[in-house]
Amino acid sequence: MGDFSGKMNIEDLLSYGDDLVALLKDQNDVQTLNQCLQHFNALQSSSHDDSRNVHSSVQDYEKKIEECRVKTEEAKARTVADDEMDILEKEIEEEINELDRQRISVQEKKQATKKLEQQELRAQRKLSMYASVTDIIPNMDDHSKISGHIVDRNKRVVQKFELDPTKMSSFDICNDIWNMINSP
Repeated sequence: MGDFSGKMNIEDLLSYGDDLVALLKDQNDVQTLNQCLQHFNALQSSSHDDSRNVHSSVQDYEKKIEECRVKTEEAKARTVADDEMDILEKEIEEEINELDRQRISVQEKKQATKKLEQQELRAQRKLSMYASVTDIIPNMDDHSKISGHIVDRNKRVVQKFELDPTKMSSFDICNDIWNMINSP
């Protein structure tokens, strides 16, 4: 085609008009143009449908991606919770171990206390036996001196005695105790 800026001559314009009329008069060309137009419209409609489908698919994928992101965050949160759970389990296990150690310690103390009670009972029995045989009841509260009571059951008399180990020898103390035992 030519330049439409005013330099086009009329003959050329008429020639183009004749060519256009001839083209439009030819039925095959019109049918071809109609078919092209129909194909264009169908193609455009199909493109719009495809575009809508693609857009819908993109939205579906975006939703799925968001769901995956949420699930991933939940999984991370559970992982953190699992890590925290592991830490708590370790702390509880340590506490249980400490309680077991304390329980064992209490049992050992209980056994030691029972043993001491048995030893005390034996000592009381020995003391009772010694008192029966010697008629002397020693005072066990004051360890700085040797003291006690001499009991004469026949006379129903209780006599107090006291020996100072810093002023007397062990031999003299033993002799005095034997004399107390043998003197009725």
